[in-house]
Amino acid sequence: MNEELKREDGVGSSLQLLDALGIGPVWVRRELALEEAVQAAAVDLPVAPVAPVAPVAPAAVAAPVAPGVPAAATPRAVAPVSRAAPASRPAPTADDGVPSWLHEMDFAASSEPLLIPDHDDDEAPAAPVRDPMLARIAAMDWSELKQTVADCRRCTLCNGRNRTVFGVGDEKARWLFIGEGPGRNEDLQGEPFVGPAGKLLDNMLASMGVRRGENAYIANIVKCRPTDENGRDRPPSPQEVAACLPYLQRQIALIQPTVLVALGKTAALSLLGLDASTPVSKLRGTVHRYQDLPLVVTYHPAYLLRTLADKSRAWADLCLAMSTYEQSGKA
Repeated sequence: MNEELKREDGVGSSLQLLDALGIGPVWVRRELALEEAVQAAAVDLPVAPVAPVAPVAPAAVAAPVAPGVPAAATPRAVAPVSRAAPASRPAPTADDGVPSWLHEMDFAASSEPLLIPDHDDDEAPAAPVRDPMLARIAAMDWSELKQTVADCRRCTLCNGRNRTVFGVGDEKARWLFIGEGPGRNEDLQGEPFVGPAGKLLDNMLASMGVRRGENAYIANIVKCRPTDENGRDRPPSPQEVAACLPYLQRQIALIQPTVLVALGKTAALSLLGLDASTPVSKLRGTVHRYQDLPLVVTYHPAYLLRTLADKSRAWADLCLAMSTYEQSGKA
């Protein structure tokens, strides 16, 4: 017997007497009593859900065994106190094969992930903005397209230009040569490929059996001259190309050429949609496609003026273009 219990006021003498008679009280833990009852019921009969039991006063937790009866023969387990389950959770049963502690978890509240919207319910996702000018450009004829380019202010290149450079040549040509953009001479005269680079291009055309304005059309990726802060020529930026490319696309649709020749890196990468780090040497010697049209890449005439050793490679590119043209059946 616990010595502290024996020394409790008003209880010690009674406990000593019971101990002397060998009929001490039987103490039963509430949770062990419930566990034993459930195990016994699971072996014999299906057990119905446990009904809530009213709390028992502390004095009734343990009762002494009657005199003369062995204590082990009449164990009396006091019914444990059960708290009523919330209405949203069914009472656990012994035959469902699930530990009772699992019933305490609210799986209904955690089974579905919580989706947090990235915008208010009243605010619909913004639709992609489409440039309304693109549809207008795609429907223009030659005269309207030329006037629109002359008045264009779709990018900042318009701020430093003298004249726009629309293009020149046969509007029903089988050959379309596309350069990068106007230089100083082109900006002053309003015509592509004039000056030394233009004369070299004319010689290249003559070697192919065509002339400027006869079965050949010459245009650029951008229609205004790109310059740096020092006023020197520079390649157009991706934003400038994107603003001006619809004009060239409409020119291609109106001309309907047989073969396209890209003169230089900027023209090739802009038409093929490739990364700016792609060198021209990786694009040469192959017939590419632009909107189902064959496209051959070669060096820009201005580059050939600085690198005379590559003129032979440029001639090989022109031979590939002529072979492609002949295979089209439109020669």
